[in-house]
Amino acid sequence: MKRQPLDLKKLYISHEFQKKYNYDGPLGSFCDEKGTSFLLWAPMADRVWLRLYEDGDHGKEVEEEEMELGKEGVWTYFSKENLCGYYYDFELELDGTRQISGDPYAKACGVNGHRSMVIDLAITNPKGWEEDCSPKKQPVDIIYELNIKDFMWDEASGVPEEYRGTYKSLCLEDTTLRGEGKIKTGLSHIVDLGVNNVQLMPVFDFASVDEAGDTSQFNWGYDPMNYNVPEGSFSTDPFHGQVRIQELKEVIMALHRNGIRVIMDVVYNHTYSIDSPLQRTTPWYFYRIDKEGNPSNGSACGNDIATEMPMCRKYIVDSVLYWAKEYHFDGFRFDLMGLLDVECINSVRKALDKEFGVGEKTIYGEPWKAGDTHLAKDTPLVSKENLQLLSDNVGIFSDDIRDNIKGSVFDFKDTGFANGKIGVEKKILEGLTSFGLDSSRIVSYVSCHDNQTLWDKLTETTEDIEIRKAQYKMAAALYMFHPGRVFFLSGEEFARSKGGEENSYNLPMSVNALRWNGREDNKDLYSYYKGLISLRKELSGLCEKDGRRNVHRGWHRRGALGFSVDNDSNCLWQRVNFIFNGRNKPLTLRLPKGEWEVLCDGESSRRYISHNMVQGKVSVEPNSVLIIGEKSIC
Repeated sequence: MKRQPLDLKKLYISHEFQKKYNYDGPLGSFCDEKGTSFLLWAPMADRVWLRLYEDGDHGKEVEEEEMELGKEGVWTYFSKENLCGYYYDFELELDGTRQISGDPYAKACGVNGHRSMVIDLAITNPKGWEEDCSPKKQPVDIIYELNIKDFMWDEASGVPEEYRGTYKSLCLEDTTLRGEGKIKTGLSHIVDLGVNNVQLMPVFDFASVDEAGDTSQFNWGYDPMNYNVPEGSFSTDPFHGQVRIQELKEVIMALHRNGIRVIMDVVYNHTYSIDSPLQRTTPWYFYRIDKEGNPSNGSACGNDIATEMPMCRKYIVDSVLYWAKEYHFDGFRFDLMGLLDVECINSVRKALDKEFGVGEKTIYGEPWKAGDTHLAKDTPLVSKENLQLLSDNVGIFSDDIRDNIKGSVFDFKDTGFANGKIGVEKKILEGLTSFGLDSSRIVSYVSCHDNQTLWDKLTETTEDIEIRKAQYKMAAALYMFHPGRVFFLSGEEFARSKGGEENSYNLPMSVNALRWNGREDNKDLYSYYKGLISLRKELSGLCEKDGRRNVHRGWHRRGALGFSVDNDSNCLWQRVNFIFNGRNKPLTLRLPKGEWEVLCDGESSRRYISHNMVQGKVSVEPNSVLIIGEKSIC
């Protein structure tokens, strides 16, 4: 009789099962000159066969070998041959039925990920990979989110057609608008802008795009298939498993060479389908189920990963360590981190700290979930309410900062301080002091791949284009000068639009592609962002781990607010005052005694270059910011 999901879950959480089957060793395939080993954790299987192929697509199997059951539910097979380049899968007998599965621990695969691949990872290293190292971690993280496919798809990007939308496009260091002229695009643009971290949207193998199909297919990629394999649709050759690995490493090496750290967007909360290698090899162990035995759906994607299960937690920790060690990733952004249990995230943090040093690898994520989830046992999940349970150096996105600045992402017509809302001034100030939290916990932002772009959101609430541009600049200044990590969507710096679409996850490239002509059309906005980033890096008082010591003397009134920051002795300005005027009329204020240098106003974020000085009274233009600094005494 076939075992039911609830019966299996009850068995899995029992002390007897965990004592017998919890395993702490390596899993997957490994090859060298001594031979090739295969290790698969499948404690419920009655028999397992290894099937080998010469290609990763439709070729017939060339060999089938029965595997041997060892301790702790691990099936093994060893060949004296070095099988690097061969593809494989498993046939398992479970409850009297047989089914085929790829290797959930695979590190390489064939096209579309159905067949796993034996790989000697040394052959995938680009020239110079051994010398690649992460840029030094800076006092403040300026994080730039981009998608490999849409970032350089546009013809105006100046990328050769064969590289558009691929890993290769991000390795080119001299691209310019339409392939000629002086306006930089791609990697050169990122460097010029001044960001020091790039967050790559999912680059693991996801199932929502046919890797053998039309190259214009698009999906954000939040549909994991093989967690430890790069996505093939971004590669120049998805049919040969080593190519995608080498090309992703080339991206990371190019970014590192230019002083930019690389963060990986990871999705350990669900898989594309519950009919996955995890489910096929150990049914219902890796997934949460409700009281009726149905898949839990707190992800709103059809299933939830059971991170509270010991072998699932090991899977996630091992996976993160693998990406950090093998690919040199500098950090991880966790999608729907609110579905992961606290112990899981703390285990990831502990493992990274042990391997690389405390806090060296960045961790942050979304402290929310899409719906209710059903845990196998009582355990706290990551959330804003449970932050005190998390290890140090685990950051969260602040939806409070986002919505107080521009209005709710769920109500297009709702406004925030930047676009005219009255009554949120105090909340903005609370955000500027990180809500009483260690500022290293906070990721401040107003736009990401989700929801409308900042330009599209302000278009919904502000008809006049000139007022909208002023609000846009003030919104940018509001989140960039929060004492925490700074995060923004690629193209926000030149008014990126998706035509008002708020969920473009699978829409065509005509909607999703970053339009590089916007870089030329919005030169003033780009210059403003570049200046904000430069100034943000200089203000040490906003970079301290405990921002509460430095951000003080805040005030607010109807439609306006301000605060001051003390910097350390190495900064040009010992004190900086920030004034935000969200009203449609000028704001006149009396300044503290002395002369103050204008660092930023509604027109320019680089005023300090020309040494503009003010004293006494000052007028702040409508819908704008004024930032002034008091010179340090040397």
